Amino acid sequence: MHAGQKFSIKEVLLWTRRDIFSLLIIAALPTCCYVLLDWKWLAIPWLPIALLGTAVAFVVGFKNNASYDRMWEARKVWGSIVNSSRSWGISVKDFITNDFAKEKVSADELTAIQLKIIKRHIAWLTSLRFQLREARVWEGVYKKHNQEYKDKWFKVEEHNNKLEDALKHHLSTDELKIVLSKSNRAAQIISLQSEELRGLKLKGLIDDFRHMELQKLLVEFYTYQGASERIKNFPYPRQFATLNLYFIRIFVALVPLGMLQEFGKLGGWLVWLTIPFSVLSAWIFTTLEKIGEATESPFEGSANDVPITSICRTIEIDLLEMFNHKEIPLPLKPENNILI
Repeated sequence: MHAGQKFSIKEVLLWTRRDIFSLLIIAALPTCCYVLLDWKWLAIPWLPIALLGTAVAFVVGFKNNASYDRMWEARKVWGSIVNSSRSWGISVKDFITNDFAKEKVSADELTAIQLKIIKRHIAWLTSLRFQLREARVWEGVYKKHNQEYKDKWFKVEEHNNKLEDALKHHLSTDELKIVLSKSNRAAQIISLQSEELRGLKLKGLIDDFRHMELQKLLVEFYTYQGASERIKNFPYPRQFATLNLYFIRIFVALVPLGMLQEFGKLGGWLVWLTIPFSVLSAWIFTTLEKIGEATESPFEGSANDVPITSICRTIEIDLLEMFNHKEIPLPLKPENNILI
């Protein structure tokens, strides 16, 4: 997520520089042929190109709206995870007590049990964010030029570290082996939480009502995980994305031909204005397409993503502070205005 006031002109030009170079070539070739080789037949009426441009604008707008909806839904899901995680923290702290215990435990033992459950929840957040950062073939951040930008301007923790190293601080050795042996690690951690609650209920450290309330929160976490996985694993429909891209390429190729006729009417050297105005017109459409592509996958680890790593760190800090834990991690700060 970009955490600055706006993207600078330098950043925008850097992001679209390859498109600009391509558009310059596409605009310069027919213009040079028109002027130097006297290929006047290259000029075509502007009206059909304008009609095509109108249609392309509608298609691009539709994609960008749909992409924004995907991103905003992802942000709402993770906002709900924040709220439910805080609810989980106070519920664990206040519901797991000696009030109904068959054999009372010491205050230190009770705190250790509560903290173990809290750290297991942090492990669930960690596993989920690592799963959501896994590569998918349709995600744009893994293209070579985007990788160059990412590696230079910001780092994605999940792309540079191992899940095992991140989990070992929150799970016991036995639990870590169990979790790593499963395909969906986050789902298995919630299952471990449920087993833990059942054991505490049998010991009387949780009564039936409190056990039911805690289980409801676990079900909520499964719901949020499922919503995140749905957004991650179901891309913006490829038929729309593909045709949208082809329509833009056709429009970009035809723009200089229509510009030639318009500027050719002015006579003299003014026909060369076809190049900059064609590039500018086409650049607007190609940049809108790139914006939609950068927004449609909100968990891939790009500069425009939902900052789930930072959100997880915020939750971790909140939960550990509830229990006056001594080792509180620092909040993540933007790197070159990019918060991951």
